Amino acid sequence: MRVTLQGDRIRLAADVLGADDAPPVLLLHGGGQTRHAWGPTGQKLADAGFRSIALDLRGHGESEWATDGDYRLDRFVADLRAVIGSLRLGALSASAPMPVLVGASLGGIASLVAQGEDSGMTGTSARALVLVDIATTAQVSGIERIVQFMRQKPDGFASLEEVAAAIAAYQPQRTRPTNLDGLAKNVRLGEDGRYRWHWDPAFLAPSAPGTSALRKERLVASARALSVPTLLVRGKLSDVIADEDVAEFLRHVPHAEFVNVRDAGHMVAGDSNDVFSDAVLSFLRRC
Repeated sequence: MRVTLQGDRIRLAADVLGADDAPPVLLLHGGGQTRHAWGPTGQKLADAGFRSIALDLRGHGESEWATDGDYRLDRFVADLRAVIGSLRLGALSASAPMPVLVGASLGGIASLVAQGEDSGMTGTSARALVLVDIATTAQVSGIERIVQFMRQKPDGFASLEEVAAAIAAYQPQRTRPTNLDGLAKNVRLGEDGRYRWHWDPAFLAPSAPGTSALRKERLVASARALSVPTLLVRGKLSDVIADEDVAEFLRHVPHAEFVNVRDAGHMVAGDSNDVFSDAVLSFLRRC
């Protein structure tokens, strides 16, 4: 079911699956993606007795674009806290469980900061945290490759075949689909007949000094403050999170669990959805 949720003065699109009173799981995609990046994960969570809520982040997919062009990390964190707060207000009972946060890349950073900087006084804490191919440090070369991919073709693609070719060049480990209909969810068709990525171009505007989402000191402080059950999922083929990044994160969060998904790159859920979903479900059943 497609619904609209209230972020921080912005409306966010979401797909919700599962019973209203089931334990909620918030799925937050990476930068430049949409809620459809999770593939069948939402349905698998619902089938397992959870309430899956897959969000489009601000400026992405069918969510509203920021009229002021503000896509700093603090805005994504504020949106997440607003959504969690609204879920609590709409809960069937005061004892309803807090949501689990499952965040990939940018969605993971926002989840880490929202949880790590929560003093327990805001009422927006999560029950558990799953970080997908993001940690307190990352490989600059991998981040730059993502940005280069996102910046290509500012004038748009002539066809879905061109979109598929661009994705295949970035993700050679993934089998190229024969049916391209699914790609239409990740692009928008302009009045000029060209396809563009389904996010606000202002999202890639240069950040002011000190506001980078990957500011290590802030991420480390957030990680060290974590007390909830935590799972780090990495794509073994990822060029964004390396072995040393995993090791550093686990030093900061010694109670965290770690899963390395074989045959998956940075887009873990899309590359190996069954393995990813099984790992998340196994973790959730222990929380």
